[in-house]
Amino acid sequence: MPLLGLGLFKISDSQTMNTAVRSALDSGLRLFDTASAYGNEELLGDALASSGVPRGELFVTTKIWNNAQRLGDTAGAFHRSLKRLRLEYLDLYLIHWPIAGCSVRTWEEMIRLKESGLVRSIGVSNFDSAQLEMLHQETGVFPDVNQIEYHPLWDRKSLADYCRSRGIAVQAYAPLARGAYLNRLPLEHLAKKYDKTPAQIGLRYLVQMDISAIPRSECPDRIAENAAIFDFELTGAEIEMIRGLNEHLRVASIPEDIAGSF
Repeated sequence: MPLLGLGLFKISDSQTMNTAVRSALDSGLRLFDTASAYGNEELLGDALASSGVPRGELFVTTKIWNNAQRLGDTAGAFHRSLKRLRLEYLDLYLIHWPIAGCSVRTWEEMIRLKESGLVRSIGVSNFDSAQLEMLHQETGVFPDVNQIEYHPLWDRKSLADYCRSRGIAVQAYAPLARGAYLNRLPLEHLAKKYDKTPAQIGLRYLVQMDISAIPRSECPDRIAENAAIFDFELTGAEIEMIRGLNEHLRVASIPEDIAGSF
């Protein structure tokens, strides 16, 4: 799984999608993250099909939504996503949110999908360590990936360390905290030192800890800027300084149908 990709939340028209995907590809990005709940899988499929980039170079992620879990329709949801994306297989399929009483059954179906070869890796999003342990206890299989909100204002080191100890890769969504840390003095100081932007410092902080990041953007210049983070390296002391900004800030919303459980 690439360490950097493009998140596609709220991209809802073909022109915007085509521009974003083309800009990402031109910037060297190959990971694209969507979800059935975003309503844009078909737009992404069309954009990738017209890009001319060989399928083997791409890494495409999508997710099963809560209602499909409750209906026990994991296989059906997966195949509908695959069709909308115009793909013969997925690189990564995720459980979007943990649903009490449903997630184990969903996970069992996803294991079977992986065994069929239709998806290369399976994982979860928004799971804590206890929920990850439950999946393993019930099925004997840990997720390949746990996608969680992670950025300088919400340090998830303990969860990330747990995931690594179980062989679970960590991926950060909302890695820019929707702009909430871009004016913080420590990041501005580091940005000046490295001739980068605070956003680039925040993304470098994640990928340098081997955490994949999927910043969302529609702007070609911003996409290119986000991708330009592999030509410098933060020191260990600077990583700790950024970690010190942690204030447990959640910027992503929780779906109304499960809000009471978070």
